[in-house]
Amino acid sequence: MMVARAIARIGATFIYALIWLFGRRRRRTDVPWLDGPIGERTIGDAPYRDVADREGLELVRDAADGGLVPEFAVLDPEARVNPLVREFYEHTTRFAMDVWSQTYFPARIGLWLLVTTISRQVNQLNFPLTPLETAHGLASEIILLRRPDGSIRYTGWFRTLAEHARVLYTGFYMTERPPHEAAPCVKVVFPMPHGNATVILRASFRADGSLDLDSSGRRFGEAGFYRVHARDTERIRVWRVATLRERFHVFVDDAGTLRCDHDVSFLGLRVLRLHYKMFRRDPSARSGSAAAA
Repeated sequence: MMVARAIARIGATFIYALIWLFGRRRRRTDVPWLDGPIGERTIGDAPYRDVADREGLELVRDAADGGLVPEFAVLDPEARVNPLVREFYEHTTRFAMDVWSQTYFPARIGLWLLVTTISRQVNQLNFPLTPLETAHGLASEIILLRRPDGSIRYTGWFRTLAEHARVLYTGFYMTERPPHEAAPCVKVVFPMPHGNATVILRASFRADGSLDLDSSGRRFGEAGFYRVHARDTERIRVWRVATLRERFHVFVDDAGTLRCDHDVSFLGLRVLRLHYKMFRRDPSARSGSAAAA
């Protein structure tokens, strides 16, 4: 444990050095499209409570009905997507999921170092390193953070690896239109100590009604992965990690089953693939699954 903590401190220092070296200094008011929750030393599920208190929001844990994108028409005004895909995003609580994972050499070495040191110390982004880690499934909770007028400021998706109760994602979902994108994008913020990792995903639709979400932008202000470090209450330093890319393909297969392929690559190398099978949750079993989550 002491060795892991020492390596985690070295790794965190290395990441902060990269942010300082490659990042840009920005005033928060100049990049409102990057505004998002900032984490404390340890993450877990604490950011949901902290953000609700800080912004005066109502916190609804284990929401009875809620979705990652409450109004999917923001992304798809022409209604091109398959209705089942739309239902999943607008009513995520209706669905349970099975998941399979695969890591790839040589990038899995770096992923292993990141997860076994930094991720486990801060309890955030504990990506599965072997298929067996997802064999017992994921515990999933949708958390709503509402403004006083009842509108949703953030949708939280809190997911843990069921067997070890390690946090896979403490995520805040919203839609945002960055300055160099032609249409609104999906924005996901993952709080990290003294900052966050913000992923902006461009949405596109295929002829078969499936959805692509892709972070492959080309410049600052487009879709991409942005590592944010809070310097103080007014200033941040932002590193757009152009070589880190995520892509989701959400589709309905020939048997009518909703599925998703999630690919992560770095420096052109595939790092991780997650495959999800989503299916409607049995309402009678919901209370038991909520307790497990």
